Amino acid sequence: MSKITDLSQLDLSKTYSYADYLTWQLEQTVELIKGKVFQMSPAPKVKHQNISFNLGGLFYNYLKGKNCKAFTAPFDVRLYDKKKSERADQNIFTVVQPDLCIICDTTKLDENGCLGSPELIIEILSKGNSKKEMRIKYELYEEAGVQEYWVIDPEREHLQQFVLNQEGLFYLKKTHIEEDTFYAHILPDFAVQMPEVLEE
Repeated sequence: MSKITDLSQLDLSKTYSYADYLTWQLEQTVELIKGKVFQMSPAPKVKHQNISFNLGGLFYNYLKGKNCKAFTAPFDVRLYDKKKSERADQNIFTVVQPDLCIICDTTKLDENGCLGSPELIIEILSKGNSKKEMRIKYELYEEAGVQEYWVIDPEREHLQQFVLNQEGLFYLKKTHIEEDTFYAHILPDFAVQMPEVLEE
C-alpha cells in the first residue's frame, strides 16, 4: 500500500478512523470529524496568532502548580463515542486540533495527545472556517461533553462563552467584548480581561 502524503490521495467520501489518520504523512493539516476528513484553514493571520499567544500566556501563568494543563495546536484531541466502551484507534473517528484546550483530568493524556473531552476548548475563528467552527464543532463538542467552549472572533473582537448545562446542552453564558472581565466556568477564580486577550 502506497504512503498517503497528499490530500488528493484520499477519497473524501470515505469514512476514516484514527488508525488510518496515524498512517498519513500529509503536509496539509487535517482534522477527522465523524470519519470525514476536513482540511484546516491556511496559516492563521497575525491577529489570530496574537490572541492564541496572549491566551496561552495567561493560562500558563495561572496554571503553574495546578493540576490542569493547557495545550495549543497542533495537538490531537480524540473524541470517542461514549456509548461504546472500546477506545481502540480503529474505533475512534474524530480527531480535532483546537486552537487551545484545557485538560484537568490528566488520565486522558498520552503520548499522542488527549483521549476524551478536554474541560475547556477554545477556537479562534479564521475567515475560512467560521461556519465549521460555529456549527459542526459546536455540535461535536456539545455531544462529546466538553464543559466549556469559547469561540473568539478576531475581526469583531468578541468572545462567546458557552457552558454545558445539566441536560448536556450548551447555553451561551455571555458574549464578552471590549473592556469586559469575565471568569472561566471551569476555573472560577481565573479572571480573563478582554483587552489582554485582544492585545496586539
